[in-house]
Amino acid sequence: MNVKQAANVLELIEFFAEHRQPASLAEIARHFDWPRSSTFNLLGTLASRGFLYEPMARGSFYPSPLLSTLVRQIESADPVPQQLHGLLETLQQKTGETAVLAAASGGHAVFVDSVESAHAVRYAAQPGKMVPLHVTATGRALLSQMSEADRTKLLRRAPFERFTPASLLSVAAVEKEIRRSLDRGWFEGKGEFTADLGGVALPLAMPHRQFAVLVAGPMSRVSPRLADLAAVIRAEIDRHLGGGTEEAPPAVKPRVAARSRSR
Repeated sequence: MNVKQAANVLELIEFFAEHRQPASLAEIARHFDWPRSSTFNLLGTLASRGFLYEPMARGSFYPSPLLSTLVRQIESADPVPQQLHGLLETLQQKTGETAVLAAASGGHAVFVDSVESAHAVRYAAQPGKMVPLHVTATGRALLSQMSEADRTKLLRRAPFERFTPASLLSVAAVEKEIRRSLDRGWFEGKGEFTADLGGVALPLAMPHRQFAVLVAGPMSRVSPRLADLAAVIRAEIDRHLGGGTEEAPPAVKPRVAARSRSR
């Protein structure tokens, strides 16, 4: 689903975030190849609601502080626990690879926080990035925390396309991989969505929250040490969070959640 008017607003916000300077109606219309009339209406609407202002009267537009104020209010009501960012920083330092915290959003996993590797060749994983649930280690770690009914509903709507030769192409194949991963104690990424990208993900169930923690990088660096990476992630989750996690539904209980609660 892609509502055009909503998409235009989001693209405009991204435009200002990238360019970091005021822009005129003509510049914005030209950049997006939007009709001047539609651009005028969009900018006028946002300005009338206080989301844009004109630093140079009638010459240009720029986002007002209202947007950041609302974002801070939303974040303060239900923030990502600070210790989880500390967990990602430690994982990046100990593994040398990119560490990610993700949550489910529809049929995707959305990255809510990340600390990228210092390697020149690394997994680029900025917050806001989205990947399909069914063909990634991160996504399957999130799926494992859902009830069977919710998971089945999502998987039946999933677009089973061949992103790479390793992509799983059926509900049964995904369910089998989830069971195998739970028995093993960690979820493996093996280039199913992005070729040559490997990683390890673990479920992380917290009060009122369900996350997945991922460590990922090029297959050449990650594949030989998947089990070691899983052990590091599990140990650091226990160290950073202690008993602050909760168990997932009994039918899909990930080992890391059970270990954390038992401490």
